Parts: sequence; C-alpha cells; structure tokens
Amino acid sequence: MNGTIDLQAESIYRGSLILVNREYGYRERAEDLAVQLSAAGREMTVRTLLQRRAALLLDSLMEVIGGWREIVPVSGWRSYREQKAIWEESLAESGREFTEKYVALPGHSEHQTGLAIDLGKRQEEIDFIRPDFPYTGICQSFRKKAAEYGFIERYPAGKEEITGIGHEPWHFRYVGIPHARIMQEKEMTLEEYISFIRQFPYGEAAYCVREGGREIEVSYLKAKEGCTRLELDPRVPYAVSGNNVDGFILTQWKNGQSGGQSRRYGEV
Repeated sequence: MNGTIDLQAESIYRGSLILVNREYGYRERAEDLAVQLSAAGREMTVRTLLQRRAALLLDSLMEVIGGWREIVPVSGWRSYREQKAIWEESLAESGREFTEKYVALPGHSEHQTGLAIDLGKRQEEIDFIRPDFPYTGICQSFRKKAAEYGFIERYPAGKEEITGIGHEPWHFRYVGIPHARIMQEKEMTLEEYISFIRQFPYGEAAYCVREGGREIEVSYLKAKEGCTRLELDPRVPYAVSGNNVDGFILTQWKNGQSGGQSRRYGEV
C-alpha cells in the first residue's frame, strides 16, 4: 500500500530544517507564529514571536527546568525591515568586523524564519546583540535539555568557519526531533547535518536511530525541476522539510524493518 505526495519545487524553502546563512537566504514568509508566554502567563514583547510548534516546545522545556524565572527571551522572529535596521545600527555603532561576526545580513537571518531565538540570563541590563547566556546554572540546564525538545545551539565555538557567524552561546534554533539530538551527538552544525544526510538518498539508504521504542529513519530526497514525487506507506508517520539548498529531508517513524535499502544506525 503506497501513498503519493507531490512536493513542489518551492517547498525546498520551507520546513524546520531549512538552512539559512550567508550563502542561502530566506525566501519565504514566516508562518504560524505564536506569542511566547512567560511562566506567569504574562504576554512578552513582539520580539518573542516564534513558529508555533517551536514556541510550544520551548515553553515545555522552560516549564520542566523552571527556566522563565531566570531566563528571558531577547529576540525571536524579526521582519526583514527589523533585521536591516539592526544591521545598519550595528555597522554605525560597532563597525563592519563586529557586525559581520554577530549580525546576519538582512534576508539571511535565521530570525526571519520564526525558528530561532536569542535567550539571556535575567538581569537589569541585557545586551541585545550579545546577551549573557553562560555555560553554568539554569542556562546550562537549558542547553543540556534543548535537543530533547528539538533545539540546537546554532553557532558553537570552533565552528565559525562553517557557520560564518561568531560563537553565540545565546542563539538557539528549532530543527525538530530527532535531528537536534543527532546533531548534538555528532557535534554537527546545521550546515554539516545537511551535507551528512545527503549520504542517505531515499529508497537506497537511511540513517536510523531508536527513540522511545521506535525506529526513526532519516533520508534525503533531491528536488526535481517542477515537482518531486514521493511514494510513501500511508500507515507510517512522516515529516518532510525542505533544506533551502537542493532538496528535502524525510523523517519516518517506523516499527519494523524496511526492505530494499541500506541502514546506518546512530545513537540518540
């Protein structure tokens, strides 16, 4: 029993796994945004807008660790206009070297997707560009559990040449499950993960992890001109995300073995 899904070419620019950096700009409009609420239930500023699923999972994580008592959202979704204003203001105040290190080009910022958030330790004064989010205390508790809720520290130390952005311990990106845990386990950036998954073309190979008693298969599907047709078993839960580069990442939650393709297992 098979089901057919037609993926339009422009769909590669949508989804929780899209790569947005200096090379690949954001081509869509952020959709399904939700206002993040504090633990006390008070609505925060417009800067805390996030894609709805990311917002719900962030709030769940904060509830588990009691995070909103000591952590504040500094910046979530931004419009192109706001990103442009931040870029220009930083250039004027801090110069080009600093700005290129810590501020993404307008049109190339993850904040425009609604999938990224900057967090800061609650204190009287918070630096909007570089908020304090140390590797200690409640901030580190958040960081350790982030992948369980689909978030990664997007710009880690030692990966600056790959990401094109300086080390930002405050910037977290929602990529979903199991991808965040795979990236954490393999110490991969999103750039590296996009390349890694290309080793597993759909129908030929899959990267497999076990989680919650089920097998999860991740594979890559190169986009075709016009429309890409995907044949799936409709009984198997799945998710598809564009990568904003050249194709799609397919995630399937399976109970048994798959026939006709090789499988590599990892740990999460």
